[in-house]
Amino acid sequence: MSADSPFDQKAIPVRELTAKVRLLLERSIGKIWVEGECSNVSAPASGHIYFTLKDETSQIQAAWFRGRRLPGALTPKDGMKLRIYGLITAYERGSQIQVLVEQAEDAGAGDLQKRFEELKKRLQTEGLFDAARKKPLPLLPARIGIVTSPTGAAIRDILQVLTRRYPDRHILLAPVMAQGDGSARGIVAAIQFLNARKLVDVMIVGRGGGSLEDLWSFNEEIVARAIAASNIPVISAVGHEVDFTISDFVADLRAPTPSAAAELVIGRKADFELQVRRGQQRLNTALQHRLLQYKSRLDRARGHKLFHEPRHLIRAKVQHVERLDERMRTALRRRATDPQRALAEHRIQLRHLMEHRLHETQRRIDDLDRIRQTRMTDQLRMQRDRLNALERQLRALSPYQVLRRGFSITRAADGRVIKQTGDAPPGTELETLLQDGSIRSVVSTTG
Repeated sequence: MSADSPFDQKAIPVRELTAKVRLLLERSIGKIWVEGECSNVSAPASGHIYFTLKDETSQIQAAWFRGRRLPGALTPKDGMKLRIYGLITAYERGSQIQVLVEQAEDAGAGDLQKRFEELKKRLQTEGLFDAARKKPLPLLPARIGIVTSPTGAAIRDILQVLTRRYPDRHILLAPVMAQGDGSARGIVAAIQFLNARKLVDVMIVGRGGGSLEDLWSFNEEIVARAIAASNIPVISAVGHEVDFTISDFVADLRAPTPSAAAELVIGRKADFELQVRRGQQRLNTALQHRLLQYKSRLDRARGHKLFHEPRHLIRAKVQHVERLDERMRTALRRRATDPQRALAEHRIQLRHLMEHRLHETQRRIDDLDRIRQTRMTDQLRMQRDRLNALERQLRALSPYQVLRRGFSITRAADGRVIKQTGDAPPGTELETLLQDGSIRSVVSTTG
């Protein structure tokens, strides 16, 4: 082989190659700003945060270590659009290009988050989230439908809980893809199939946890409308407790996890059996009490004289009926033979009533007239007192009252009241008003 043959070159270990790639990235690119949509956020107990930053065609991993996060820094969330600043490097163990984040800024909601908020607002306006349209869950469903992936963790968790709580229920799985292209249409078809065949009493629709993209099938409008249109009560069980999807809002009940959905769909068999036993005890007690009541009534009926002297009672009833018949005949004869007397009595009663009403009305008119006169007198007195009070106030404010107290008022020839020396220069004719008359003078000097 020639010296230039590639087979003669020495091979280097993978770790050395990834180290070279890391150094190349850090030296040639270094620290830069990168913008994209945040997804797959992971925040372990160590305090570090790991997430994926992506756009329409590409994605890159990001790591934000606890020591690099300043107090009050924002917390990345799925669907958030971020601008991050950090070192472009390579994670040698995973051979992945990543950004070691030093700073992050909110660049607005991501595309998926915007679509989520827009659809949520529109469906809420239509009333699909209203509590009034929510259907109650059956207390003890005999048939439970599950719309989820047959290979995911959700179906295992649900079956485990249902088997433990009430093992003899009929469970029907409608297998679907829980994410990816076509998954939303598959979920809709499963919901519509269970409704059309009326195969179950209640259904659980959901999947296990994941990123916003993983859960997106349950944010599709067709899935939301299929759940809202379902005649069978639907429990939405998508993701973890912190995850919320459009399906959660339109479903009849939202469960924080698939396991919680299994606990909500049916109670424990032991609890139902205990309720049945208690109900049976209450029923037996009520029946015994009712039996004693009927027995007491029967004993009282047996002691009634009807069962001992029936002929005597019948004769007494016959006599009573005959007396009533005679009284009725007498009354009819009286009504037939003396109608004028009854009419006269009514006329007398009517006249007395009219006279009484007339006297009452006249007395009422007299009372009202006295009240009117009294109120007019009171009003006149009040107005007179008010006029006198105003007259006293007017007199008290009159300038002539000042003269009676020993003061005087000086006026110029044109009637102006002199208040200060500047108002009466030398040569001004003055008139001084006193209590018993006036004095005229001319100003010679001021000072």
